[in-house]
Amino acid sequence: MIGKLFGTGGQETEEHWISISDVMAGLMVIFLFIAISYMLNVRLKANEIIVYKDEVEKLLDAYKNLQAALYKELRAEFEGDPTKKTQFRTVWRGYLDTETLSIRFKKPFTQGDATVPNAFKNVLRDFFPRYIAILTKPEYRDGIAEIRIEGHTSSEWFSQITGDEAYINNMELSQNRARNVLSYVLQMAHPKVTQNREWLKKKLTANGLSSSQLILNLVGPRQRSANAYYIIARETGIPEWRIRHLHPQVLREIRNWQNSKRITREGIVKVVGTVQMFSNLKPEALERAVSLLTENKEESRRVEFRVVTKSEKLIDEIEQLMKRFNKSEVVH
Repeated sequence: MIGKLFGTGGQETEEHWISISDVMAGLMVIFLFIAISYMLNVRLKANEIIVYKDEVEKLLDAYKNLQAALYKELRAEFEGDPTKKTQFRTVWRGYLDTETLSIRFKKPFTQGDATVPNAFKNVLRDFFPRYIAILTKPEYRDGIAEIRIEGHTSSEWFSQITGDEAYINNMELSQNRARNVLSYVLQMAHPKVTQNREWLKKKLTANGLSSSQLILNLVGPRQRSANAYYIIARETGIPEWRIRHLHPQVLREIRNWQNSKRITREGIVKVVGTVQMFSNLKPEALERAVSLLTENKEESRRVEFRVVTKSEKLIDEIEQLMKRFNKSEVVH
């Protein structure tokens, strides 16, 4: 009986261990499948990264090539010889920006007025058909997403009002100016305009930017009145005494970069932001204060024609690619 009992016990034990070994074998198979799946997923990710990288590089190359070609043609058309250059820069008071493909006209409007002056109408009648003749060429036409007519103002207003009120009033003024310029050029009777009017209606936009994109004044030190410091302090929320100390720091940094073309508002902000007195200021407030302290009022009052290429919207396309990549990271 005892033998049977032990015998039965041995058999049950053996059967027990056989079932565990079966479970372990099953688990090993599962782990093997997981490992294979993981390795395949890693390889797929690596392949996708290569594909995405190639797509991004193609987009960047397309953008750079189109930008470079357009800039070359615009420069040749408006600055290609001494006569053209004199007309463009001296008579029209124009400027062509390499990076943004913007053609800027300095102070074309009477201060505070949105009516397109006759003198600027004369400029537009000569400029715009030649401008459109380039943009509508077959090699550029389909690559252009938008032609922005931008109105820009200085930070000033006629009466002594707050910075926010001046900004809002200038926003309305800049928008009206941009819209009036758009209306004028779109209704031109020139063949280059009439033949492309439907295309232009899809591309032309009017954008009022108020004093949001002021241009730096880099020519020598500038005095500021006590009232100016007070207004800047009210707009930025930075104490007036700090604005008074900030001004010489900014001028010193401009002098350090006087012979360099690399000076930017962001660069000045970065340097003065390391000074202990200004290190705890909000970056956006500090940047606005630097803009107002270094503002070139003449240059800031301007109208710009800016080409936005489809490739320039590269950030959106890259974001879409990144979303696709993030989805591929999920292990199914």
